[in-house]
Amino acid sequence: MTLHIEEEAEITFPFDYKTLAEEVTAAALETEGFPFEAEVGLLIVSLEEIQEINREHRQIDAPTDVLSFPMINYETPGDFTAIEQEEDNFNPDTKEALLGDIVLCIDKVREQAEQFGHSEKREYAFLILHSVLHLLGYDHMTKEESAVMEEKQRTILNQMGILR
Repeated sequence: MTLHIEEEAEITFPFDYKTLAEEVTAAALETEGFPFEAEVGLLIVSLEEIQEINREHRQIDAPTDVLSFPMINYETPGDFTAIEQEEDNFNPDTKEALLGDIVLCIDKVREQAEQFGHSEKREYAFLILHSVLHLLGYDHMTKEESAVMEEKQRTILNQMGILR
């Protein structure tokens, strides 16, 4: 797995955010049984930058915590049987599946960790995991979809020992 991390905001976490992002992404892929090596982009930005991206891509002029830009369309979330390695969504050099990009707001990590009463490490891991699940086809537009995503998030974070 390759995780490309770019920082456009100052990061002062008291933990190794790069290693944690890799561990969370790998745990999600393994738990979901993703059958290919994968490539994911992670861009860490400020409040102002994520608001601009949110406005540009979703026509919502407000900051958000994380945005996901999947490269693969799934008929069923977590069903990877229809993915063919010859498709355009594979890096021709590395042969890794191009899952997509995550844009994470550093300011929202801090704000929401305080708001929810847990560590910045837990919030950071949660938001990356949430976004990786979106890259694997999951969503939370209905109550049922939300319940599935929430259970997957809880299970994976618990397995990693990242608790509230």
